[in-house]
Amino acid sequence: MRITVQNITGSTAMVIWPKMAGCVDSFYSIMYHPNWNSMLSSYSRKSFQKEERVPTTRSSFVVENLTPLTTYIMCVTCQSANPSSDQCRVFNTLERDPASASNTKKELALGIWLTSSVLLLIIAAVLLYGCLHLLCRRRRERLHERNATSKQQHEGPWTKNAAYTSDEVSRQSQQTQDAEEKHPGSIQLATIIENPSVCNEPIVPSSKSQERVPVIGQHSAIN
Repeated sequence: MRITVQNITGSTAMVIWPKMAGCVDSFYSIMYHPNWNSMLSSYSRKSFQKEERVPTTRSSFVVENLTPLTTYIMCVTCQSANPSSDQCRVFNTLERDPASASNTKKELALGIWLTSSVLLLIIAAVLLYGCLHLLCRRRRERLHERNATSKQQHEGPWTKNAAYTSDEVSRQSQQTQDAEEKHPGSIQLATIIENPSVCNEPIVPSSKSQERVPVIGQHSAIN
């Protein structure tokens, strides 16, 4: 087989071979391995690092992911057979392609940018959650303080009125006691004055008073 290797770059190479009649309805095996000096003694399929299978309708194949500035041996056989020396070619890859290096840098920069963006989003989400939690906490504290203040304002007048009423009752009770001690006979009069409704009712003299009036009159007449 007259195998040729063309379009060699730092990471790719195209291998071309003539079609073989024995590989009808089968496939071609493309085997390649770096450092071809270690394979001079044997061309066994197991000695190759990689193997690609292509349909028999094709007569060329582009090998990718090669190492720049490296010597490779490449063989093409039919149906995974062990290759012979006339089915192999040796070639050297070139330096790394500028386009490939640029793509690698772009991919690296893109990966760094994506990683940084994800980290920034995570940090922003954590900060936002913390701010919202703090705002909600302060709002709850303010509402609690307002409720406590309004409760105190509502309870204040009632407490003052209750205290004032208690003091007034105590004062009136003390005045009543003082009046009883000073003028025991005026208790009924003070009670009548305290209750205006009693003043409207007619005062009926007691039986003892009725008895005394005639007696006094008679005594005066006799005198």
